Amino acid sequence: MKAVVLAGGYATRMWPITKHRPKMFLPIGESTVIDRIFADLEADDRIDAVYVSTNERFAPDFEAHLANSDFDKPKLSVEDTTEEEDKFGVVGALAQLIDRENVDDDLLVIAGDNLISFAVSEFLDYFEDHDAPTLAAYDVGSREKAKSYGLVDIEGDRVIDFQEKPDDPKSTLVSIACYAFPQDSLDLLPTYLEDGHNPDEPGWFVQWLQNREATYAYTFEGAWFDIGTPESYLDAVAWHLNGESLVAESASLEDATIGENVHVMDDVTLEETTLEHTVIFPDAVVENGDIRRSIIDQGTHIEDLDLAGALIGAHTTITNGTDE
Repeated sequence: MKAVVLAGGYATRMWPITKHRPKMFLPIGESTVIDRIFADLEADDRIDAVYVSTNERFAPDFEAHLANSDFDKPKLSVEDTTEEEDKFGVVGALAQLIDRENVDDDLLVIAGDNLISFAVSEFLDYFEDHDAPTLAAYDVGSREKAKSYGLVDIEGDRVIDFQEKPDDPKSTLVSIACYAFPQDSLDLLPTYLEDGHNPDEPGWFVQWLQNREATYAYTFEGAWFDIGTPESYLDAVAWHLNGESLVAESASLEDATIGENVHVMDDVTLEETTLEHTVIFPDAVVENGDIRRSIIDQGTHIEDLDLAGALIGAHTTITNGTDE
């Protein structure tokens, strides 16, 4: 069995934090979003190859990241795009990858920005038991949230309807961009695209597919975070830290108050500062500040400032109301 980790997004909703780094590299504790997925795939003997589908702009970042990792399976498969408007759509890019890499096997497809509480091995067990297209589904608990995802309607564990981003969702069970397809189902991808169907989200292909063959939903409880906004990223960090905080040994703290769910990275300097639900990247300096639910990028210098819900880009200086 093969696996594809989707890592081609530009994460414009998280700029400037993700303008020059893939959002999949954002830290969750001591690991990253995508490394949690790689670790699961590396440990499962059923997966014999992992293709990391990314774009040309971030390809060097992934090459360096994988070269410095202990993972053996992941290899890059690069889309010919450098900007958001050039993207083929996820389904279109997936079809190109299958052709480019000559994939002729069952396939696991998972978004590289997915933070999930279940083990991928459990999902693959379920897929093998059913030997049919399978998706992972999660109850987001809010119809407003459900509007942003593919809505899943099931009888037992069989999908009987699937609607991609409905305006009026009738339930709160959504697909979370984790799919497993038998090889025979993947053979239908060219037909789907040649007939002019939506090449964007995988949910559109699943919606088309479930009308043609039995498709199943692996439902789970626990946690799921789609790391696509600052709020969802900070919520994921809070879930992982569970009220604790993570402060690098090399950080310098002087009269600093560290509240819940705070991650302070290497060589950060904090003086007379209070932090709550905040991530601060390496080499940042914060003096006389009250920072809450914010992300402060590396090399930033902030002085005499209170922030809530802020994103501060790398190497920015904000002192006494001025910024550089």
